[in-house]
Amino acid sequence: MTAPTSIPSDPTAAYGLTADELWHSSFRSMGSPIRVQLGIGTARPQRCHAQVRALFNEADRQCTRFDPYSDLMRANAAGDDWHEVGVHCFVALAAAYDAHLLTDGMFEPRVLTTLTEMGYGKSWPAVGAPDVATAATTAPPAVPWEPGFDEERRVVRVGPHPIDLGGIGKGLTLRWAAELLRDSGAEVFLVDAGGDCVMSGGGPDGGGWRVGVEDPAGGSAPVAVLVIDSGGCATSSTRLRRWRAGGEDVHHLIDPRTGRSGGGELRSVTVVHPDPAEGEVWSKTLFLHGAAIADEAERRQLAALWVDSGGAVRFSAAMRDHLLWWRE
Repeated sequence: MTAPTSIPSDPTAAYGLTADELWHSSFRSMGSPIRVQLGIGTARPQRCHAQVRALFNEADRQCTRFDPYSDLMRANAAGDDWHEVGVHCFVALAAAYDAHLLTDGMFEPRVLTTLTEMGYGKSWPAVGAPDVATAATTAPPAVPWEPGFDEERRVVRVGPHPIDLGGIGKGLTLRWAAELLRDSGAEVFLVDAGGDCVMSGGGPDGGGWRVGVEDPAGGSAPVAVLVIDSGGCATSSTRLRRWRAGGEDVHHLIDPRTGRSGGGELRSVTVVHPDPAEGEVWSKTLFLHGAAIADEAERRQLAALWVDSGGAVRFSAAMRDHLLWWRE
């Protein structure tokens, strides 16, 4: 593959967008900026925007861990008792359990206590956050997770260890947003939720959406530009949610094997996947594999790109087909 000789200087160029090709809107939800971009031929784009915004806000209301009255936190408080939740929370909890099994426990939602003890008990980007005096003392449980789900009554039993739905909630909402837009007749669209996105229709010119992969070190230029016709793209990164606890540099991606921030020298992992929720699961799981990421990505046949602490960009064989440019 021949790479371009320079990074696109216009941020919109990294996404293959121009003002006259797409209908744009934005709002904020789930602690992230949400961008909705629709092909000019989309009927009633304002209605599509309103539907997507309402979806994100309702999913956030049900699934956030930062509101003690959310469906998730009330289910956490119920512990071993059955508790009724909304449909979005029910599906997210079930999907989190499926992901836990699929990844052999590397995707571990039972990290809420660990994160809270580390100082991540409220929603903040974490860059520049004050030090937390003590490190976490409670690691994720080593015992099998055995939640209960009653789909007919829409009740759940999460068990004794409170859980954090984390990025899978956002990934699922992107999946639902894509379904909603297709049902509304939209064919060409991109929904970006703080860097995780779902897209369809091959972009405004039919040549694929151009997606910039941000620099986890904080640079303004992307470290790679991907080309994606449709599906999802998710990134797990330490760029924002990192701080100091107990005199150590920490971040929010917890390795269930150690109860500590994981990933070793990795700083970000990006996964392209047909489903944005599964892409989110695998970006986090691969990140936690650290130095073994290449072997795991190939074993799972995942399209993955990762950046280490030295800024080196590496990728799996399956990602090569999506690469337009990368920093060498």
